[in-house]
Amino acid sequence: MIVKAAAFAILAAVLYALMTPVAKLLQISAGPVAEAGLLYLGAGAGMAVIYVIEKKIGIESGKASIGREDLKFVLAMIVLDMLAPIFLLLGLTMSTPESVSLLNNFEIVATTVLAVAFFREKVGGRLLASIILITISCMLLSLNGSAALQFSTGSLFVLLACICWGFENNCTSSLSEKDPRQIVMLKGFGSGSASLLLSFIIGEGTVSPVTAILIMILGFLAVGLSVYFYVLAQSRIGASRTSAYYAVAPFIGVLLSLIIFHQMPGKLFWAALLIMAAGVYISVKDTLAVDCEPQSKIAAEREVQ
Repeated sequence: MIVKAAAFAILAAVLYALMTPVAKLLQISAGPVAEAGLLYLGAGAGMAVIYVIEKKIGIESGKASIGREDLKFVLAMIVLDMLAPIFLLLGLTMSTPESVSLLNNFEIVATTVLAVAFFREKVGGRLLASIILITISCMLLSLNGSAALQFSTGSLFVLLACICWGFENNCTSSLSEKDPRQIVMLKGFGSGSASLLLSFIIGEGTVSPVTAILIMILGFLAVGLSVYFYVLAQSRIGASRTSAYYAVAPFIGVLLSLIIFHQMPGKLFWAALLIMAAGVYISVKDTLAVDCEPQSKIAAEREVQ
């Protein structure tokens, strides 16, 4: 049971890691706003298929359905999930995919800072150290590589995407007791449709049917199916262990980017990578330490099963 759940969590990380390098390849034939819309539509459509199949064979999530009282969180989630991938893909047009993969970790910083600022959550010493290390790494990754100390526009777009996702994570946490399949479908169809409408309004251009299908497949795999496997793992081994396995996603993204694009980054990138790895390690360790005690009884029961 534990090994299977760990495999689900790692599979979720691998699928999400596909997002940045493959999206970079597909940008040749699609604008960033249209691509963002198609990615999320693919996630929503794929999850809708899984939802229907599970309903027919009698599989239930064990979670409550989303109701009217959740509307404000759902709307905020949709708007933020529309903006975040657009900013991410805009940044990807101006940055290397391996740098973007690492910069995605700034979402940890944004989520934590916003939780403290707006939801009055407390931050321990280890998590604060993690935030500082990840922030330093992101600053190094954001430098444009010239002699002058200037930040690249592409990196700033990626960091803006992470801030949007930080807000979105705090909104989604208010829906933690709701059916995650419904959440993914609402994100997918709501954010995807809004992004495509925006793409049409700004006259971004058309996308060929083949490219559109490929982008939607990527969205289903990297967003929809990744979330699905993440939830399966979380239901078996708890949130802390699942997040620990899932933390490898950005580093897998870096490896895939280097393999696909055959580009060797400079010394600044490798320094940022080491600092980022240290920050993520401390963050994961802090998460496990905080969640270990309340999860211990549940974990022991699952291991017996």
